[in-house]
Amino acid sequence: MNAITPSMSLTLTQLAAFCNTCHDVRVVILKANGPKAFCCGSDIKALDTYQSPWAHRMKHDHCDAIAEINKPTLCAINGYALGGGLELSLCCDIRVSTRNALFSAPEIKLGWVGGGGMAVYLNKTIGASRAARMLYTGDPIDADTACAWGIVDELFATQEEMLLAVKTLATTISTRPPIAAQTAKLNMRAAVNMPLDQAVRHERDLRTICFYTDDARGGKAAFKEKRDPYFLGE
Repeated sequence: MNAITPSMSLTLTQLAAFCNTCHDVRVVILKANGPKAFCCGSDIKALDTYQSPWAHRMKHDHCDAIAEINKPTLCAINGYALGGGLELSLCCDIRVSTRNALFSAPEIKLGWVGGGGMAVYLNKTIGASRAARMLYTGDPIDADTACAWGIVDELFATQEEMLLAVKTLATTISTRPPIAAQTAKLNMRAAVNMPLDQAVRHERDLRTICFYTDDARGGKAAFKEKRDPYFLGE
């Protein structure tokens, strides 16, 4: 069921750091093996291994690490996406799922709330009223509802069909200029987190930076010469 353990959290954090520093990584796909679950949330038994509340508070936060990946991130969800698993998916830029997926924030049923940004991400993704419904009841929603609410963008009949579509999308994004792709991600963050006037100014600053990269110059030359461009991320 891909329950999140401390070791898994540390591994995700390390992999996210690798993706940020590896020039060859253009797009990141987050997916799970197996047909039953993307991630069912925290391993409840593992929560007892923390020696103190402070140790629990200061644990490696894989959600922050995934959210801070500076490359475009895609998430392919099959089966259960519960609690920390839902949080993990919400940290990605683009999400799709199979029709058998099930989404919930069930922490309230056990006496606590999510700590990976659940309330923040749900509010920004589906709005306050729907987020409150999920957070206050802990009850699951099905894939059709998740798609209608905007948690996922597209539904697929099978896991194989979904992964093929995600890899195709990732291949498309990987052909785009990497500086522009990463800048577009910064732009998205600004659009969500900054006031309107600041976000617009930030976008114009980012455009100026991109416009004078070698990739942009190469893109303009390729357009004029009617040939395919080749981008190096410089």
